[in-house]
Amino acid sequence: MNDYKLYLIDLDGTVYRGDETIASGVNFVHRLQQKGKDYLFLTNNTTRTLEMVVEKLAKHGIVTDTDHVYTPSMATATYILNKHPHDKKIGVYIIGEIGLKSELLSQHPEFELNEENPEYVIVGMDTDLTYHKVRVATRAIRNGATFIGTNADLNLPLGDELIPGNGSQCEFIAAATGQRPFYIGKPEPIIVDMALNLTGHTSEETLIVGDNYNTDIRAGFNSDVDQMLTLTGVTTKEDINGKRQPTILVNNLDEYKI
Repeated sequence: MNDYKLYLIDLDGTVYRGDETIASGVNFVHRLQQKGKDYLFLTNNTTRTLEMVVEKLAKHGIVTDTDHVYTPSMATATYILNKHPHDKKIGVYIIGEIGLKSELLSQHPEFELNEENPEYVIVGMDTDLTYHKVRVATRAIRNGATFIGTNADLNLPLGDELIPGNGSQCEFIAAATGQRPFYIGKPEPIIVDMALNLTGHTSEETLIVGDNYNTDIRAGFNSDVDQMLTLTGVTTKEDINGKRQPTILVNNLDEYKI
């Protein structure tokens, strides 16, 4: 087994399930901390600020800080800023919640809201999505704005229910515009590559850990990072029969020895 230097850890379904703590996931993080291993919580959730993520983790028994959290909101900001290194202002129209808006508008003064003629339309999970928001986004994309989706999750688990995710919102807008979004979050390699750049680790010394084959594990495939699938969330062993197998498969993270 590789002596991994960096662990990229999913949250929902890995460390907790909604308000329910997944003890094996929490124990796993505690072992990493005790061993002094580098780790980064790599989530597709853009609805929370970094501080809100840290606060939620504390409620599940994990003490950490914002330096150990990386989201598609952060990766989206970096992606756009890399394309406009000298621009003082970049017009954006945002569909999303506080996590996405705070990261773009509070952390990066280069971005400014523009409903009339934005350069980018950025769509993240928005439980208050309205027809007006979709209409503004559609108009802007038809007028030439670049369409970015923070992640492509079609559904999200909420208790025993699967609710529409950001990918479903983006499909609505894609159907209205005829334009496909450029996705940032897992399983796209861009968010993993940015996480590696942030930490200074290579793909060969990194393990991505998660419960969702279609996001976490495929992110590892797409970025040449080893993967560990834990069967504590959405993916079952039957779901991956006949598919490419993850590097490591565990029933829960207590089975993994660091």
